[in-house]
Amino acid sequence: MTRYGNQGGDSGISAYEIQEDGIIVQFTNGGQYLYTNASAGVGNIAKMKELAVKGEGLNSFIMKNTRTAYASKLS
Repeated sequence: MTRYGNQGGDSGISAYEIQEDGIIVQFTNGGQYLYTNASAGVGNIAKMKELAVKGEGLNSFIMKNTRTAYASKLS
């Protein structure tokens, strides 16, 4: 996984892994969630990938748009 940049300094996300059709997000509490194009929508996944690479805004985006739209909880 790639360490999340956390440019804002107060993110609840610690790492992410971009996949072809989705993204795995690891939260600071240790939970890992897989979000996919099928579960959250292609546009949302594209934005999540963009924010992950940017290192800013991903946690806020998830809380507002895709909080429960994950395909599976991995841990």
